[in-house]
Amino acid sequence: MSLSARLIVVTRRCLNGVRRTARHASTYTANNDIDPIKKSVFISQSTDVFVNLALEHWLYRNFDFSKHHVLLLWRNDPCVVFGRHQNPWLECNVNAAEKENIALVRRNSGGGTVYHDKGNLNLTFFTPKERYNRKYNLNIITNALFRQWGLKSEINKREDIIIDGDYKISGTAAKLGKPNAYHHCTLLVDVNKTSLSSILERKENGIVTNATTSTRSTIKNLSDINRNIQMDKLLSAIGWEYMRTKALVLEDGRYDLLQQQTGFQYINPTENWFPGIDKFISEFRSWDWNFGKTPKFTVTRTLDVPAHDGKMHRLNLSLEIQNGIVEEIRMSLPAGLVSTDFDQDASVISNLRGTRYNHEVTENIITEIGGKIVTLNPIQSVDESNVRRFDEATLQ
Repeated sequence: MSLSARLIVVTRRCLNGVRRTARHASTYTANNDIDPIKKSVFISQSTDVFVNLALEHWLYRNFDFSKHHVLLLWRNDPCVVFGRHQNPWLECNVNAAEKENIALVRRNSGGGTVYHDKGNLNLTFFTPKERYNRKYNLNIITNALFRQWGLKSEINKREDIIIDGDYKISGTAAKLGKPNAYHHCTLLVDVNKTSLSSILERKENGIVTNATTSTRSTIKNLSDINRNIQMDKLLSAIGWEYMRTKALVLEDGRYDLLQQQTGFQYINPTENWFPGIDKFISEFRSWDWNFGKTPKFTVTRTLDVPAHDGKMHRLNLSLEIQNGIVEEIRMSLPAGLVSTDFDQDASVISNLRGTRYNHEVTENIITEIGGKIVTLNPIQSVDESNVRRFDEATLQ
């Protein structure tokens, strides 16, 4: 049977059922186990990452999962999604992504940075917080791969799904709140690995931060392992595996359990269907969320700069960034070098203080002072015993 024949398109009547559960999330008690827990597979019709993250957040905030667990399946156009506590300038090539119109977005969960395109399947498992079970969810995926294609995969200590030794095919993250929780993960089906590699290449050097950093892994597409693994078949295989597995234990309920579930449902993430979702979409698109939420960091460059005497002088340029805004700009000058050598450059530094940080800010300062970036060996450093602090206030 084709995927389209198996999927049940959500009607207004179905949507009304979704809305009735919203805003009334109840506290889980042991008595809930008396009633069977229904399961649904929702499939987003959007490929806009901002819309899909807003849909995920809407369900997390509004849906009652106490007697109804949900698996949301969604795909995105090319984008980079970084964790809530990460620095985008450290995690990916922001300049290249912007030039290629690849969306950059911060999600609500922690974890590392990932690249998405339509060859990547995103899965979000929703339950009450008390029933959050990441291993259960990951086993749904590995069981589906084995049942449908005989493919053996493993869950490692970091709770990634790996295959063929140590190739990563799925990464994972989660958000736990009250009363709801979700665990979401990626599944590499036929991702453009060239784009993934170039966009996730770390270009920004000299960043010091306490932000969460990603762990780099060797990846592989499922289609590289078995050409028969295609997106529509995978959606069907994982969806059926999810619905035939009992809600509270990893046990196959077979056909009888399938008959009790609400099935596959297409979801149209619009304001008409999900009142309030437009506000979430706007928040996920905003600069304040994607860049302003970046943990405090410092960018440092070592430069060779010519002075009026014709000599080259080595100095450190340092920018302190708070909430994505350039708060301080400092330079360390060799002792004896008078500040008048750099008075002509004071205006550019003063004007950049208080502006939004991007990859061009540092380059503009370096260009204005006529400097050249110096790449130091690990054993090299600027002689701090022969420098004096030279901050933005000194230039005014």
